[in-house]
Amino acid sequence: MTALERRGRWWRFALVLIVTALVLVPLAGTLSNALGLPGIHGPAGPAGLAGPGRSWAAGIRQSFASALQPPSSYWFENSLMLALGAVVVCIVLGAPAGYVLARGRGRLVSGYALAIFLLQSFPPVMLIVPLFLMFARVHLIDNLFGLGLVYLALTLSFAIWMCAAYVDTIPIELEEAAWIDGCSVFGAFFRVVLRNALPAMLTVAIFTFLTVWNEYMAALIFLRSINNYTLGVGLQAAGHSPVLAVVMALPPVLVFVVLNRYFSLGGVAGSLAGQ
Repeated sequence: MTALERRGRWWRFALVLIVTALVLVPLAGTLSNALGLPGIHGPAGPAGLAGPGRSWAAGIRQSFASALQPPSSYWFENSLMLALGAVVVCIVLGAPAGYVLARGRGRLVSGYALAIFLLQSFPPVMLIVPLFLMFARVHLIDNLFGLGLVYLALTLSFAIWMCAAYVDTIPIELEEAAWIDGCSVFGAFFRVVLRNALPAMLTVAIFTFLTVWNEYMAALIFLRSINNYTLGVGLQAAGHSPVLAVVMALPPVLVFVVLNRYFSLGGVAGSLAGQ
């Protein structure tokens, strides 16, 4: 590597570092407020976190415990239930649907692929209004089950495309060998395809969890009762709450840190281009 190339690499690194620092400044302020670090509210931190006879760690524990009292605890539970439920349903439905999309041939499968592609092409706001009118007729407004159906409409098409793209990379000869050994189509799907498509399912799980956990607009439109709020809507309703903001940020960070190596979208672009 020449001196000019090394200098260019360091300039790019410095630019990325500066942009990252600018993006993280608001997050650093929120985290500092939540943890009562000095420099934001003075040497004692925010009110209630530090003071005579009270240690900093004890103040942190009390602050987080107070922030997670009802109805905040309900908001956390609602968000977690919706996110995990969407993950399970997207994997259970997306894996077999993606398999059909990848292996099937014929007009019916082509029409099915086109329908999935069109669903993915629509902006989410175009789906929310007709879904709201439809759900109002069947009394699913201010209902977590109804909101869960909305989240499935927003995430299931991606799950199907992701699974289809990964199944395309699995040689069909593996399934044929399983058929010769006596497996049925379903048996080969469960024993061969699903076992080899684990990275795709983990990618679907990460994407779905992050999408549902961080979603705000649909929850704001479909939910009315304070106890039914998700954490995002509850955070807005509660006003400025750095502790709740940190609580909301923790699960996505943990999920991404643990499973980020499986999070790859490269196959989706290839699958969309091939349809």
